[in-house]
Amino acid sequence: MAIDPQARVHPGAVIGDGATVGPFAEIGPNVVIGDRCEIRTGAIVIGHTTMGRDNVVHPYAVIGGPPQDLKYDGEPTRVEIGDRNTFREGVTINVGTVGGGGLTKLGDDNLVMANAHVAHDCIVGSGTILSNNVMLAGHTVVQDMAILNGGAAVHHFTTIGRLCYIGGLTPITQDIPPFLIAANQPLRYGGVNVVGLRRRGFDDETIEDLRAVFKRMFRTAEPVTEVIAAVRAEGDSIRAEVRELTEFVAAMERGFHGRSLEATRRRGR
Repeated sequence: MAIDPQARVHPGAVIGDGATVGPFAEIGPNVVIGDRCEIRTGAIVIGHTTMGRDNVVHPYAVIGGPPQDLKYDGEPTRVEIGDRNTFREGVTINVGTVGGGGLTKLGDDNLVMANAHVAHDCIVGSGTILSNNVMLAGHTVVQDMAILNGGAAVHHFTTIGRLCYIGGLTPITQDIPPFLIAANQPLRYGGVNVVGLRRRGFDDETIEDLRAVFKRMFRTAEPVTEVIAAVRAEGDSIRAEVRELTEFVAAMERGFHGRSLEATRRRGR
């Protein structure tokens, strides 16, 4: 453990073996920093924040600050962070709120780029990339390996599915199903995230099956409910990823961007 003499580390903080704290950094009294973390110059980790191993917090990031929620009254809500995450300059991550479960959580191996914001009660999986100036409103869920490009803005209570690819400056006000590309204003689906799937080792057969069900749902007038029913009827013979996509859509309560599920059903008939 190496703490610069110009850092401000509260005696109640727990700093793991091999961790470093740079000059002018601040570590609050209820913070736990895991082994081999780097808290660099001017970075701030406060609140009830627990951080795993091998994380890097770049200058002027603020992790564990109070939520931007007028209902918050200083309750001991938390931030939990896994291992091997990188938080670049100016990132802000707020603790949760009592009304939202009291927890903001990030998994492992995430890259959160400069000036991105993770609001209260967000749940971010593992292996995600939140690019520069991405804004996650409160209660947002970002599933594993999703990529959000610069300036994407996510409405509260929205879920971004696994392995999605979101274009820069895209406003997102409804859930985005897994494995898809979404971009533009207003938002449109660009198809299956083929490049991302291949990089993660998915075979061509899985990708083609996902593309086929995507076309049925988003490129034809076939009722979405009928597509879901057809996939379910195939039982265990269907690929897990296809089932994941269709079941995600089946659970969506607010419909797709630009159309509701009910409107889709009516047009299909």
